[in-house]
Amino acid sequence: MKIVVLGAGVIGVTSAYYLARAGHEVVVLDRQPGPALETSYANAGEVSPGYSSPWAAPGIPVKALKWLFMTHAPLVLHPRADFATLRWMAAMLANCTSARYAVNKGRMVRIAEYSRECLIALREETGIAYDERMQGTLQVFRTQKQLDSIGKDIEVLAADGVPFEVLDRAGCVAAEPGLAASADHIVGGLRLPMDETGDCFKFTTALAALAAEIGVSFRYGTGIRRLKAEAGRIAGVETDSGDVAADAYVVALGSYAPALLAPLGLSLPVYPVKGYSLTVPIVDAARAPVSTVMDETYKVAITRLGECIRVGGLAEIAGFNLDLPAARRATLEHSARDLFGAAGNWEQAQFWTGLRPMTPDGTPVIGPTRYTNLFLNGGHGTLGWTMSCGSARVLADLVSGHRPAIAAEDLAIARYA
Repeated sequence: MKIVVLGAGVIGVTSAYYLARAGHEVVVLDRQPGPALETSYANAGEVSPGYSSPWAAPGIPVKALKWLFMTHAPLVLHPRADFATLRWMAAMLANCTSARYAVNKGRMVRIAEYSRECLIALREETGIAYDERMQGTLQVFRTQKQLDSIGKDIEVLAADGVPFEVLDRAGCVAAEPGLAASADHIVGGLRLPMDETGDCFKFTTALAALAAEIGVSFRYGTGIRRLKAEAGRIAGVETDSGDVAADAYVVALGSYAPALLAPLGLSLPVYPVKGYSLTVPIVDAARAPVSTVMDETYKVAITRLGECIRVGGLAEIAGFNLDLPAARRATLEHSARDLFGAAGNWEQAQFWTGLRPMTPDGTPVIGPTRYTNLFLNGGHGTLGWTMSCGSARVLADLVSGHRPAIAAEDLAIARYA
């Protein structure tokens, strides 16, 4: 089949690659001049299946109220009265129950663990390089209360067979020696030794080149205007360079997918939750993290990527605003410097923001729609890099008419009907 993939971020490029590997003729359309130039450009860099958890969790409403009064809050709310924001927030709050959390986390871990397997296989098959490291993820807790509250997460990890270690302060320093100078700031941690790190931009760019070698056509600088529907099918994509027709279509446009799908009567509950990152040159490698350290208090990930430290985090409800407020940079820098102060040149840090496409239940939307040749792959939130290969492989199997290696019935948009 000829398949058009809309979007050239990490989700769109991995989808195109696996579709081409399945024998399809693939065309990728994107408005940017190259791959991974929006949300995939400078994310936190962690490939962390074990930390695949929905933001909608028991206790989050209470925590959110407390965060409103923090100087360096992990969540920032801007008063917005538009219907899309209010509806998404209401749906997220409805998922903040123990029962929904267990279901949602189970689905997310299922996708993420499968994605880990697919990434390992892809690396072995292609030799793709992207500043990758396989040295685990360490979530550090600054208070005993935080450490004592990880029981539910541990239950899910154990049930899914995900290896983990609960560490005291000394154990955290042994895993991440760069924490030695700030050890008195933490009480312990949860380490997932199987997690990985890597530069999502480098990965997506390299994979796009590999995809092009096996026949994928990338049409950059192409604005996508609308999908044209006829008799329950998509007849083509209208772009600013003319119409593009195919046998099937995959929407992988992240936060911009809902606006494209709405005229078709498809309500995709994906909201652009704004995140930020700093990319900091390393000046003292011995003080830098060796992998990813998650600061639970500020919800900030601090990751070693080659000769730099990537500091990523925050969740801001601000629509499609792409401003770079100094206060958000200050929060990232506060967390990272408090734990790894002498490791980087903070004055030369590059400050960036991106829009994470988040669903209210945390699980991405992967699979068919009521249009027989239209498929979705999006809504991965903070976990697009972690879930990319597995999501793309599931999507390619579904488009090809094959049964995926993992259960996928509860991943499609139909779950919101």
